[in-house]
Amino acid sequence: MEPPNPGGAGALIEVRSAGRVVRRDVYISSPDTTNNRMALNGAIATFALLSQKRNRFRVCYVSDSEYLVKGMTEWIHSWIAKGWRRKGGEIQNLLLWQKLLEATAGHEPKWRWVRGHAGDAKNEYADYLATWAATEQVHSEGAVASRFDEWLTERRRYGKYTEYDPDAEFASREAELSGES
Repeated sequence: MEPPNPGGAGALIEVRSAGRVVRRDVYISSPDTTNNRMALNGAIATFALLSQKRNRFRVCYVSDSEYLVKGMTEWIHSWIAKGWRRKGGEIQNLLLWQKLLEATAGHEPKWRWVRGHAGDAKNEYADYLATWAATEQVHSEGAVASRFDEWLTERRRYGKYTEYDPDAEFASREAELSGES
């Protein structure tokens, strides 16, 4: 595509607070970018928000970006060991990878890949946020009250996700992070 190529990233943050699941949305945009840069910037924005809490979090970061997930689970350790170089030449988006590594340093991230546009409700919602942010060129300016429940209710009207329990899925990931699964 010819520039400019607007892009967006969206994230659904879920935490347990006072015995219930609390959801917040984060979304960012750029007037000219790539999918890979937005995946990195979205993760950076999310972890930067978590770092503002001055706590160490165990995080299950789920993304449909293989580039992001493989980068953080497979490639980055080799790049660091080689002085931020790779056998095939320069590292694309090097400054963003370094910024993401810095943003995650105070946390315990577990990276999970899901296939995009394959029916994963929370990933579809994050895609909805990213598309909206790209189209409107808006930023959430931090974590804001989530519209996930309204989005899910709307999809259920059309027969999608009728058996899906987002809180049960959260509990499953929570157990995985704590080593109970």
